[in-house]
Amino acid sequence: MQNTRIFTTAFASVYPHYIQKAEKKGRTKEEVHEIIYWLTGYNEKNLQEILDNRTDFKTFFEKAPQINPNVSLIKGVICGYRVEDIEDDLMRNIRYLDKLIDELAKGKSMEKILRV
Repeated sequence: MQNTRIFTTAFASVYPHYIQKAEKKGRTKEEVHEIIYWLTGYNEKNLQEILDNRTDFKTFFEKAPQINPNVSLIKGVICGYRVEDIEDDLMRNIRYLDKLIDELAKGKSMEKILRV
C-alpha cells in the first residue's frame, strides 16, 4: 500500500479535488475546511500558507499542530483499505482525510463526520 509519491505531492494540488468533490454533492468549501481544521489543528491562516507554499503531504501532516485525538474513531474502507488497519502513520492520516471528505460528499452530518 505504500505509495510514496503521494507523500511528496503538494497538498495544494489535491485540495481543489476535495473542494470539488464536496461541492458536487451540495456541500461547501467551509465544511471541507472545518474537516481539515478538526483533523490537523490548522486554522485558516495556516491552511492558506500551506496552499501558497505548495507544502507536500508529508510536511502537511508532520507539522500539523495536533492530529485530533479522536481519529481512532474513524473506521471504514477508503481506496480499498480499512483505514484503521493502515500501519504507516502518514498514509493513515492521508486516508483519514480522504475518508472524512468522502463522508461529507455522501451527505453525513458534520457532527457524525467530526465524531462529536
